[in-house]
Amino acid sequence: MTTTKSNQIRTRLEAERKRIQDELAQLAMPHQMDERREGSPFGKREEEATESMELEKRLALENRLKALLGEVERALQKLDAGTYGCCDICNTVIDPARMEALPQAILCLQCRQKVKNAKNQPSTG
Repeated sequence: MTTTKSNQIRTRLEAERKRIQDELAQLAMPHQMDERREGSPFGKREEEATESMELEKRLALENRLKALLGEVERALQKLDAGTYGCCDICNTVIDPARMEALPQAILCLQCRQKVKNAKNQPSTG
């Protein structure tokens, strides 16, 4: 990989890392409910349910962002180690189109699908 290409990839990855970190910082800030449901016949229970749902959505988003940040950090490590563009599992070269679309990709499509399927399998035992 040429130095220019490597620098371009590093710039994209570092920009993505900054974007994710900024988004995580925003999520960490205290949130207030924009609407109060004082006119609702359900009052406080409706408000608590809405707050609970919002918290669940924020936590899911935070977990996804943390996972994505981990992938970006791993891709930067691979760039430094000279293994960028190779699958972490099977060590084959990741499709260049995939790398262009997702510079933080650390798995080829086949291994990514296997990992995804394994996570969706119910545990037996």
